[in-house]
Amino acid sequence: MEEEQNTHIFALRATANREEQVMDFLTSNVKKKKLNVFSVIHPHGMRGYIFLEAASRSDAEQAAQGIPYARGILPKEVELKELEHQFEQAPAEMNIQKNDIAEIISGTLKREQCKVQRVDTVKGEVVVVLLDAAVPIPITLKMDAIRVIRREGQEE
Repeated sequence: MEEEQNTHIFALRATANREEQVMDFLTSNVKKKKLNVFSVIHPHGMRGYIFLEAASRSDAEQAAQGIPYARGILPKEVELKELEHQFEQAPAEMNIQKNDIAEIISGTLKREQCKVQRVDTVKGEVVVVLLDAAVPIPITLKMDAIRVIRREGQEE
């Protein structure tokens, strides 16, 4: 394991909804100071935290030093297994078709059933209409925000 550099993951607390700005400042700081920080990520849906993969705590702290909206590196290191669920990618080919009956699995409409009206694989989006709505209004969602319950013509 001599040729492989040992890396550590540190969590940086940041002001909620300012994570993108903090990431920009961080990456510019790392380049300017030539620090051993290998990656900077902000998992979708995890407000207020940015993760840095660095050679040492010192490198991570130097990268975050003086950055607006950065609140400091948490004292405990983060294990990769604690973050792995954030990095799993959705299957490249999702089997969603027009007229499928689906359930919304995230967001404010969670657990609502809907019917797929259009599938845009390029954008990774689907247009659905809620089944229980009095007035059918098309809603655009990410493909990974729904789960197909049954195909058109199948019984429940």
